[in-house]
Amino acid sequence: MINYKNNRTFVEGVPLDDIIKTQSTPFYVYSQSKITKIFDELKKTLDTEIFFAVKSNSNQAIIKLMASLGAGADVVSVGELERAIMAGVQPQKIIFEGIGKTKQDIALAIKNNIRLINIESIDELERVNEVAFHQNKKINIGIRLNPNIDGQTLDKISTGKKTDKFGIDTEKLDVINKVLKESNNVNLIGISCHVGSQIFNISVFAEIFHKMKINAQIFLDKGYDIKHLDLGGGLGVNYHQDQETLNLQIIKNEIDKCYIDVPYQLSFEPGRYLVAKAGILVTSIITIKNNGGKNYLITDAGMHTLIRPALYQAHHEIDVINKNNTQNINYTIAGPICESSDIFREDISLPKQEVGNLIIIKDTGAYGKVMASNYNSRGFPGEILIRDNNYCVIHKPLNTKEFINQDHIPEWLT
Repeated sequence: MINYKNNRTFVEGVPLDDIIKTQSTPFYVYSQSKITKIFDELKKTLDTEIFFAVKSNSNQAIIKLMASLGAGADVVSVGELERAIMAGVQPQKIIFEGIGKTKQDIALAIKNNIRLINIESIDELERVNEVAFHQNKKINIGIRLNPNIDGQTLDKISTGKKTDKFGIDTEKLDVINKVLKESNNVNLIGISCHVGSQIFNISVFAEIFHKMKINAQIFLDKGYDIKHLDLGGGLGVNYHQDQETLNLQIIKNEIDKCYIDVPYQLSFEPGRYLVAKAGILVTSIITIKNNGGKNYLITDAGMHTLIRPALYQAHHEIDVINKNNTQNINYTIAGPICESSDIFREDISLPKQEVGNLIIIKDTGAYGKVMASNYNSRGFPGEILIRDNNYCVIHKPLNTKEFINQDHIPEWLT
């Protein structure tokens, strides 16, 4: 998504220095053509329904773009549900997941007549049935199963092992069936799973497909009209330059081997895969210092802007705009937050930099702005979407006074 012409840095057809003239750093930039290309390739190769995992990037412009490409929305909170509705996603293309749905959340989903509420516990199944009863409705639901599959990924993003908090243990299928038989206001038409993020091992996908086919057949044999089988997300994204790219065609081959003449539609719910590589974070160097022989570049972006390196020890490729100096220096790039973990990269060789120069942190379209905070009372980053030669600020953050003014001091302290 980044290209260079005449010593200038472009995203699609927009020079980055044109954006800098009007926008303060740090800010995220997304490429619409990159998102479109990735989506079209995924849709064409897998030939299944696609539900965009809104948690990966919940800006309404991104949700709207996904909907225009034909994607549905996979939401995990009432806030994401409202974002999807406000962005114009058709209710029948919205799936509501998440392990913490309140009665109020469920009631809103039912009121909006969304496609499916995916149940994640026996307790939730009973709660959904109760809310539907009070609304005098019979609603469609899905069951998210926990297939006890190790996604061979980071523990912090593993969601499909028996001890993870997500889904219902497949050993409890008889219990699910019993409660369903007693629940007159729900209609089971789908099952789903999601075993984690950043899955590259094809054998993991094969195991998911095999186990979920068996589980779908169990429900079919019990007389349930299963119309939808959601196989989750987890499609791996290569954040390292030398990392192998996930081969979608091999995954498609596994799908075709497993699912022959089945009576239900298949779907996936990718998030990261669709947007990660379509985004960059642009930040400015605000301080240069040397401590104990280590050269630091301190940027205005930090773990409050992009928490993945601090939280997951995640790797992001980093580049600089100013490459005029022929002398290379090993730098540690750190944010301004008062935490020792606020480090983006250590010992990265870059041309010698100066205060005010710009740094680009790559592949930040997913789990970037959406996980940002006001920690240390620092502001949120802006967000910009680029299409061809045009760009639009799709999120203008509150300034410092505006977000501080959201606090209220009680009268007895004044």
